[in-house]
Amino acid sequence: MSAALSTDHPALPACPPGREGSPGCAAPSGRTARARRSSDEPDGATDVLVVGGGIVGLTAAWRASRAGLRVSVLDPSPGDGATHAAAGMLAPVTEADFGEEAALRLGADSAGRWPAFAAELEADSGLDVGLRATGTLTLAYDGDDLALGRRVRALQEAWGLDSTEITVAAAREREPLVGQRVAGAFWAPGDHQVDPRAVHRALTAALARDPRAAVVRRRAVRLLRSPGPDAPVTGALDDAGVEHRAGTVVLAAGADSGSLLTDVPEVCAPTRPVKGQTLRLDAPAWFTLDHVVRGVVQGRPVYVVPRTPGPDGHREVVVGATSEEHPDDRRATAGGVFALLRDARALLPGLDELALVEVTPRVRPGTPDNLPLLGPTSVPGLVLATGHYRNGVLLAPVTGAAVDALLAGDPLPPTVAAIDPMRFSPALLPAPPREVEASRRGRGSEPSTSTTGLYLGAPASRRTP
Repeated sequence: MSAALSTDHPALPACPPGREGSPGCAAPSGRTARARRSSDEPDGATDVLVVGGGIVGLTAAWRASRAGLRVSVLDPSPGDGATHAAAGMLAPVTEADFGEEAALRLGADSAGRWPAFAAELEADSGLDVGLRATGTLTLAYDGDDLALGRRVRALQEAWGLDSTEITVAAAREREPLVGQRVAGAFWAPGDHQVDPRAVHRALTAALARDPRAAVVRRRAVRLLRSPGPDAPVTGALDDAGVEHRAGTVVLAAGADSGSLLTDVPEVCAPTRPVKGQTLRLDAPAWFTLDHVVRGVVQGRPVYVVPRTPGPDGHREVVVGATSEEHPDDRRATAGGVFALLRDARALLPGLDELALVEVTPRVRPGTPDNLPLLGPTSVPGLVLATGHYRNGVLLAPVTGAAVDALLAGDPLPPTVAAIDPMRFSPALLPAPPREVEASRRGRGSEPSTSTTGLYLGAPASRRTP
């Protein structure tokens, strides 16, 4: 079993009066949250079809299977996307950022669910998921980095988060390998880590044990829906021309999610690929790094995540990550590797002696506001579970809780209900200013009478704010 993980992330303050409709404080949308069963579909349909087999998709499938439903996962290479590159930091406190309170609430909620999630998954699969209650040490390389760290620390304090500034000497007591040029340090005792590849293996094993679950190694090319007004989504078409029918479809295809909605113009999922490269090093027994170490080196963020040592004392150490607005070309670049090693060794010079065994470039599914698209849509039979960006591993438990709620017809977790998955969809986009609409039609012409507030001329599935 994994080490016990503390759940001492404090409860965040309630949304203040007057902010109930703002991001992170929005009231639930009112859409019905009960999943459709295969009894609504032709014989041979499964209850739940999950499009996407990363950690988010398999979590959704596992929860559906635990609820006694027939579930299929459609993915050509399950776990080979962002999950394969992820380092597995469970760090809502350390990653708190200005203007992202909704993300903090969601992340803190999910971090608190990780102990029970891991215990249930380990019991169901018989495999360890590598959950380690280590805390996180954040290092500032120079004076400017320290000033930035103190501004973030003030934000954390304002939000009631457990983070303290400590001396460099105290940091070296925790981690003797901290470099001599480090200017300052911060300690977040409740930010931990898990091994994403181990979690994915456990999810795969748990599904393999259930005769109601199946993984189909094909690529989805588009979602299917019935004809007529208010028609439900009924499945997905794969790249071999095979139709996979289901009562409920969970779209968890990461950065590819938006491209699968060509026949569902009411729903917009503006996911985009944000490439990240991570490194995996082999550390001998003398490299005694025990905590997650994050840092800022001349304004550039970097992290170093040590895994549990093996029987021979060696351990994997993950270094990351670049952030590049590029398509999924899966090319490891010399510049990316150099930048990560340069900044990581500035904080922990002993990294120079470790063997570089893997460079893993993958894309994360970003959204315009860095929040996931999670929950029921206005289209019957379609649930979104995508756009988790850099936090798919952290948010797996709360994603599972949302799926549990959908299947039972219960209310979504408040932190999920506060983030409307339809917020980028046509009916919810604001109308353009009257003068903009007039200029589009010609000076002096009447503005459009459309009540949707959409710009004309672009396919609805591609409209973003």
